[in-house]
Amino acid sequence: MDLILWRHAEAIELDLVGDDLARYLTPRGEKQAARMGAWLDRQLPDGAKVWSSPAVRAEQTAAALGRKFKVSAALAPLANPDQLLGLVQWPHARACVLVVGHQPTLGQTVARLLGLRAEDCAIKKGAVWWLRFRERDESGQTVVVTVQTPDLL
Repeated sequence: MDLILWRHAEAIELDLVGDDLARYLTPRGEKQAARMGAWLDRQLPDGAKVWSSPAVRAEQTAAALGRKFKVSAALAPLANPDQLLGLVQWPHARACVLVVGHQPTLGQTVARLLGLRAEDCAIKKGAVWWLRFRERDESGQTVVVTVQTPDLL
């Protein structure tokens, strides 16, 4: 199974709207999302499933991919890795799954899957971590396929 974790792009500050779910992308964030969305669209298999947090900034980021996506409260700000992994059926799903979400949930999920401490993994705004689960010697392994930031595209 491939799991791609995409942190939403740069968004306006909370004090400008007062509601965390209503925060939207800045012009820079729109460019970040467009760059990463174009790159991901070239890399993802046709049958990939795409999930987004219900936050406006995450939905805008997901929309930049140009593919259909579903929204789930299991990916909302301050969700936990168990909610995310349950939603995507890690590691047993057959399809490639892309999740657009938030820190610290995405970083905590990467840390758990790689055996790191939760506080050791932060994901930059707009960045992607592509992870793969594989069976090796009768046990499961999580492999980092790539890590990409919009600044390097």
